[in-house]
Amino acid sequence: MTPLSHALLIMAIPAGVAVSGGALAALWQPSHAVRSLIQHFAAGVILAALAVELLPDIGKEHATKSVVLGAFAAGSVFMYLLKLGTERLEAHGGAAAQGAALGLLLATFVDVATDGFIIGAGFAAGGETGTVLALGLSVELLFLGLAVASERIAGWRIVGVTAALGLTVLGTAVLGSVLLAGASPAVLAGSLSFSAAALLYLVTEELLMEAHEVEEKPISTLVLFGGFLTFWGIQLMGR
Repeated sequence: MTPLSHALLIMAIPAGVAVSGGALAALWQPSHAVRSLIQHFAAGVILAALAVELLPDIGKEHATKSVVLGAFAAGSVFMYLLKLGTERLEAHGGAAAQGAALGLLLATFVDVATDGFIIGAGFAAGGETGTVLALGLSVELLFLGLAVASERIAGWRIVGVTAALGLTVLGTAVLGSVLLAGASPAVLAGSLSFSAAALLYLVTEELLMEAHEVEEKPISTLVLFGGFLTFWGIQLMGR
């Protein structure tokens, strides 16, 4: 298997997981308590991806501190503007539930496209970064299929929506990998630092905030650490 075909195969994993989540959601709608546990586990996985893989790889690129910090700041501002845009899209629907649902769906596609570009940047950086990010974000996409179906779309229609989400993450992953192929260390470090801000936003402003909308049980803490430990264990065994 050539390096290109191997990379495409790994990039396709999050897309397949998104569709699988939609198919599962068509058959089973998890309770709010179960969804909260899934979100805690996903948050632990993504925190591990940041701490174990992404942040160390940024240091390996030997970019200047101003590039790394500036890119992280830019990523923070971008995610802040994305949050504002999402809230306005949802508010624009007003009392019309269909309009609110469309706003949330559009925001979801923007979020997934960002995740795909992050994966592509990881593959452009080389090593195991792309693979690790693809596997870590697959957990988020599995939850996303369950969440979108249980709240907005019923029945097998969710399979079509998650298939579109899967194609989006695959397409942007390939785009990010192509655009950043052969890029300078400064550009790669900046892209990864930007991505780190996006992942941090995903954990703190999406997964955990929504998970805490229901009454939290002590087991949620263990599930969070379990997600972190699972990802870290996979990364250590892959060495």
